[in-house]
Amino acid sequence: MTKTAFVTGADRGVGLALVKGLLAQGYDVFAGQYAEEVPAVQALMDEYAKQLQIVRLDIASDESVVRAFEACVERTDKLDLLINNGAILGEISATVLDTFNYAEMLEVFNVNTLGSLRMSQTFMPLLLKSDSKFLVNISSEAGSIGDCFRESWYAYCMSKAALNMQSKLIHNGIKPQGGRVLVVHPGWVQTFMQGKLDAAAALTPEQSAEGILKLVEARLGRSAAEADCEYVDYADNALNW
Repeated sequence: MTKTAFVTGADRGVGLALVKGLLAQGYDVFAGQYAEEVPAVQALMDEYAKQLQIVRLDIASDESVVRAFEACVERTDKLDLLINNGAILGEISATVLDTFNYAEMLEVFNVNTLGSLRMSQTFMPLLLKSDSKFLVNISSEAGSIGDCFRESWYAYCMSKAALNMQSKLIHNGIKPQGGRVLVVHPGWVQTFMQGKLDAAAALTPEQSAEGILKLVEARLGRSAAEADCEYVDYADNALNW
């Protein structure tokens, strides 16, 4: 039976690469697209018209997430894999000795932390109807409290630390039903999160996505009843919470 996945933040970067990787593996994929038009996503329709559904999605909006759920239930009665990838960076230079933009911080939290929670809670009925019941939250090493070394990046670091806690709470809540949550740092990836391509980064989006999908595949072969909520990087190295 064909497996079904939903990926948020599919416009570009790791999200787009995850969509490509899942399609290549034979998944039916719902791609959560924020922008009105994304040529790279549309181009995939030429090759995967029967497998790919593009869903306009703003994870910062309750209404948008509900509309995305309604679009999914018109086409499937289950979801094997939900990857919460969508995120924003926010301001990264201000320290506690500077001035903070609290309104922007709230926006970062609304996307990075509450956005994934909106998706997970709304789509949980579909996820729990599948055999896999697999939820992946794309976090960051910046969410590690134990290994924190920065003096800034307040909104991003705190939002990802909160995402990590959220992931554990969800895992505890769905483990009795056979569900599981995996928290993944995608690595230092060549993305546009800082407004321009981070060309110095060590990984391409495709390399990161390949690693993440290998993590998923490996864990699908293990018993969910024995699984804990793990926090690892794309290469399966354990991270400190």
